[in-house]
Amino acid sequence: MPDIHPDFSDSELKLIGQTLFERYDRMVALQTGDAEIQLRPDSDVLDTCPVVHWEERGAHFVVFKLGDTRFKAQFFYNETTQYGTGKESFDNLGDCVVTLLQVQADHEQQMKGIRSGMTRLDIEGENYDGPLVI
Repeated sequence: MPDIHPDFSDSELKLIGQTLFERYDRMVALQTGDAEIQLRPDSDVLDTCPVVHWEERGAHFVVFKLGDTRFKAQFFYNETTQYGTGKESFDNLGDCVVTLLQVQADHEQQMKGIRSGMTRLDIEGENYDGPLVI
């Protein structure tokens, strides 16, 4: 029988809301619900988990609550383009949300052709003389 996990608490929802306010400089509407996800790769059983969802800058974000202090997050643009954080789960909700936002921001920059760690030579090539100073 699938496990049923505890709902997000008011303080957890407030933490997510505050983190998003810091990121976007405005309140972001959060939606809560339940999702069925496969937590054990060796089983076909789906677990029902509480989820928080929001949309921002063309992306959909979801945070799953897997236990009292265990979370998983991903973002997607449509059903076929889903991205995780690179970490199976988090034991701290704040770390989970911040990591999710960082990974999505990095992905957004890569889609624009900007990669973190690039130098001037990577971007402009060796013949770049800098901006014209008047």
